[in-house]
Amino acid sequence: MEQKELDRFRQLLEDKREEIIAEAERMLMELTDQSGNLPDPNDRASAEADRSFELRIRDRERKLLPKIEAALGRIKDGNFGKCEECGEKIGMKRLEARPVTSLCIDCKILQEKKEKGHGIE
Repeated sequence: MEQKELDRFRQLLEDKREEIIAEAERMLMELTDQSGNLPDPNDRASAEADRSFELRIRDRERKLLPKIEAALGRIKDGNFGKCEECGEKIGMKRLEARPVTSLCIDCKILQEKKEKGHGIE
């Protein structure tokens, strides 16, 4: 992979990492602020549902951070874009869609089949 493409993916991953951290900090501020004392039960329920949804999103993003760090590490050590399973190049379209991926599409499909218990070995 060309250095220009690696730099673009590095910047994309670093930007995503910063976005996740900024959103987590914003959410923390909102949760600690709690100045919105809502007397109406419907308003409280709606606000609580919104908070719960936001927390689930932040949890998913929190799980993405180590994958971003690992992808940045692969860029640094020269293994970005290579499948960790078979060693083949990961397709550019796959990297564009999921830059944190470490598996080519064929190996990912096999992994998912194994996880679902389809007996593939």
